Amino acid sequence: MAVAIVLTLVSQIGGLIWLLSLCITRPWRKRIGFAGFLVLFASLYAAGSTLSHAVAPIFGRVPLPCFDDASRLRMQSPLYCVLNRQYVVPKLREAALALSRQMDLVFPGTTTLALDGNFPFFDGFPLLPHLSHSDGRKLDVAFYYQDNEGRFLDKATRSPVGYFAFEQPSENSVLPCKDRNDILTLRWDLHVLQALWRPLLLEEKRTREALRWLSDEGRGFGVEKMFVEPHLAQRLGVSAENIKFQGCRAARHDDHIHMQVAK
Repeated sequence: MAVAIVLTLVSQIGGLIWLLSLCITRPWRKRIGFAGFLVLFASLYAAGSTLSHAVAPIFGRVPLPCFDDASRLRMQSPLYCVLNRQYVVPKLREAALALSRQMDLVFPGTTTLALDGNFPFFDGFPLLPHLSHSDGRKLDVAFYYQDNEGRFLDKATRSPVGYFAFEQPSENSVLPCKDRNDILTLRWDLHVLQALWRPLLLEEKRTREALRWLSDEGRGFGVEKMFVEPHLAQRLGVSAENIKFQGCRAARHDDHIHMQVAK
């Protein structure tokens, strides 16, 4: 049961398929062994994920591109697609696609990478560890990076999943959470992990343009707000009433851009 709960939390449909696999294999479990069980589970899970593409629009969700090389927007890792975390409402998909077109127009050859969106079914179902990704209206977008020589690296992120590679503030940065020690918080610094990530540099021109477009032209596509750390907005020289700080108890937002659309 613990496995089913974990699979439900990370993929929404995985727990149900795990229990279904247990029921189907019960009469032949000794004969097929655990390996046979895993093969059945993987097959049913793949079928369930494929079916989710067809059924999700009934729940007002559509998938973002996973493996479409022709699109300038795609998921940062196949893992997000395997775990069914690439679903958003149609308005948000159009906004994300428009952002990717703008980035490719201003900086030809630029791919915009999406991170966590939402699951395919049901408003209110939590997408852990996020506090707000439960209605399909929120999407995280990866930063853009360059190498030490200043060459842009398309489709590159510092960490394997695009998260947790934090941009560190400078000495004179705006730090609203400085010296706070909240017991209940998702604001992890993850110091141990930082040295493990690729030594890439933030590509400031592209990241700045993404925030600028989202806060301006993005309004026409329903974008109502973005979350980004104040020190990063300060560093990039961007400001707008819809560029917000997520608060000191939510996860840090100097490793990605959080965008969301209005209802």
